[in-house]
Amino acid sequence: MAKEKVSWTTRRRQLVGFWHQVKFVLLGVILLGAGFAVAYQFVEPAPPSRVVIATGPETGAYNAFAKLYAERFADEGIELVLRPTVGSAENLRLLADPESGVDAAFVQGGVGTPADYPDLESLGSLYYEPLWVFVRTAIPAGRLSALKGRRIAVGLPGSGTRPVALSILGANGVTAQTATLLDISADEATDALIAGKIDAAVFITAASSTTVRRLLAAPRIRLTSFGRADAYTRLFRYLSPVVLPEGVIDLARDLPPRDIRLLAPAAALVVGPSLHPALTGLFLQVMHEMHRDGGLLEPPGAFPSDKFLTFPLAAQARRYFDSGPPLLQRYMPFWAANLADRLKIMLLPLITLLFPLFKILPPTYRWRMSSRINRMYKALQALDDHIAASDVTATEALVELDRIETAVMRLSIPAGYADRVYHLRMHIDLLRRRLQAR
Repeated sequence: MAKEKVSWTTRRRQLVGFWHQVKFVLLGVILLGAGFAVAYQFVEPAPPSRVVIATGPETGAYNAFAKLYAERFADEGIELVLRPTVGSAENLRLLADPESGVDAAFVQGGVGTPADYPDLESLGSLYYEPLWVFVRTAIPAGRLSALKGRRIAVGLPGSGTRPVALSILGANGVTAQTATLLDISADEATDALIAGKIDAAVFITAASSTTVRRLLAAPRIRLTSFGRADAYTRLFRYLSPVVLPEGVIDLARDLPPRDIRLLAPAAALVVGPSLHPALTGLFLQVMHEMHRDGGLLEPPGAFPSDKFLTFPLAAQARRYFDSGPPLLQRYMPFWAANLADRLKIMLLPLITLLFPLFKILPPTYRWRMSSRINRMYKALQALDDHIAASDVTATEALVELDRIETAVMRLSIPAGYADRVYHLRMHIDLLRRRLQAR
């Protein structure tokens, strides 16, 4: 029976010590939780699960690339919605309109200015988008001034082709007063040129487009080579000289039949202020994956690029081009890297609170345990003073001493502080023996 009683007393002390430690740990957890709750107010919201991108015509290169982007976004659990448009000019208007719902767009170089759209930024240029001037072979080869008096397709209003075509033709004296400029789509212009209904057509599209392949293979149609390409690039800074190598479109049919000098603005990805910063990082990743291998006119590694831009480069894109992708995105999936990046601010309260807690909680815990024993010592010392001053009788002192000892026995003290309790009981016993000796 005694052994069972002793065993229960030991277990009780162990439980008491454990419970006191748990209370202090819970206090620390509560303080940390409060710190996290405050810090969470400053955490950026999660990126939306749906993003809208303006692409241009459904048969164009922008739309084809956008479909590839959408597949990559879907791998990350984000829906990239394609918004077909007439072209780059309309894309810019949609980006600038907060009611349109468009967050990003493919935009051709040379269309729009930062002064017209001050809130728009570029994430980088993607590939060359050459200027193609196809003419009927009956027209003398050479300079664009030969197109005076001709019927020329210059693209639809709202397209990127139209403003560039008007500028290039106008520099050669071909205007609405000296020629018939037709506002028709690329598909309509292609059909009309092959049918002989128009004399020339201007396009801005990728070298791999169906339009280019059809017209290069069509009889009695010739692709204009810009012999004065260097002069054009000095006058129109958004243009770059590129060479379409002989046979690169179709080796079997030798298309084109010779090297052709072309002028090319660069296609860029432009974003509006509504785009979530995390999705900017995802766009940059996808841009790198899709365009790093180059194309018919671009060597590997040339794109994406921070050059050939009409709109200023976004700060996040600048860091990407200077230092590469963020460290977390190099080794983690997008969602995990984004979550860690958003929650990094939570480290601040963790560091701020944990260090003081490790410093303060142990001394506080020791003080709390010691204070319980010290209260008993104070009562014992007060009784000793009363005895010395003869303020109490021996019988009253013994009664008070028994009360103190009973209170000590009931103290909930962890085993680690048992030595102080035993010292206190020894001192109680010492005072009792003194009283009994009297």
